[in-house]
Amino acid sequence: MQIGVAFPASTTQYEPIVLAESLGYTHAWLDDSQMLFSDPYISLALAAERTSSIRLGVGVTNPSTRTPAVTANAIATVNRLAPGRVTLGIGTGNTALRAMGLPAARIAELATHIDVVRGLLMGAGARHTVKGAERDIFFISPEQGWIDISTPIPIWVAGSGPRVLRLAGERGDGVILFGTVDPELLQSAISHVRRGAVLAGRRMEDIPVMVMTAYCLLEPGESALSERVRRRIGPFVSSAANILALSNPDPTQLPAHLQEDIAAFRDVFRRPASHAHSAYASYATGVRPDVAELMTERIIRSTTLTGTGHQVRAHLADMEEAGVGYVAIRPVVDIPGTIRSFAEVARG
Repeated sequence: MQIGVAFPASTTQYEPIVLAESLGYTHAWLDDSQMLFSDPYISLALAAERTSSIRLGVGVTNPSTRTPAVTANAIATVNRLAPGRVTLGIGTGNTALRAMGLPAARIAELATHIDVVRGLLMGAGARHTVKGAERDIFFISPEQGWIDISTPIPIWVAGSGPRVLRLAGERGDGVILFGTVDPELLQSAISHVRRGAVLAGRRMEDIPVMVMTAYCLLEPGESALSERVRRRIGPFVSSAANILALSNPDPTQLPAHLQEDIAAFRDVFRRPASHAHSAYASYATGVRPDVAELMTERIIRSTTLTGTGHQVRAHLADMEEAGVGYVAIRPVVDIPGTIRSFAEVARG
């Protein structure tokens, strides 16, 4: 099991990424959410210049806020700084669009975006519709060193709903899952990925799977509902439950024991455009009071690595057995301490 870290994009986020690299973490991810955080490509560039081995990824971008040519150019520019250490993560767009009161991108949009970006990054170019006209587009002078497309850049597809997960199995060089720590939730997600892989004539063994989650080591006798735990993992629980709820409008697609907990988050975040800014206030960095009320111990333990050292290691072992090869934690409070603690616990 390879361990990683994930953060909101920031011009100072290279500091914990440097620490993570020194502790043996193998991958780091930065969000692409223009209404909430910094630009991820600038933030990744700063991290690239200060690291030498850790893999750097956008976790994740979307097909709506940037054209495929702009996305391909941005990630290929980071690849120029850290050749062979760069990954493009992409999904339908959660906060990047919903924070503006807009719906996530359609599956067909995501599929087309992936195909065009991949064609550009492979140097083959792609057929792309721009302002209603189809054009063959390609990087004109990559050999001049503006970007690096000679070193492969894998595209990992993020998903939480059945259709996107199947697309991830069909087209992704890897798959990103959010908060799928619960065995049934994880099994359901991977089953959809597998279905897409089979349709595309691919093998699951060739498609790496990463789970993005949060981590909190419980103190002796501490409840998973303690205020300390909520401060540490609450922002991610809120995010993961939101994504799961909005990506699965049919709650029967989710494990029965989690349907009620996850559905409770749906109405909190499904707001009119005029209220989108308040719905996503402190998103991924804090927890609003109305959201905190929805956090049951069941949803906390199902979406995060919260427990004793033995319990966390058992979760990781079960996830690895299910096919997960990568886990990335999202530290919020005491970031250096959390990074050090998880490295110790994960390695036993």
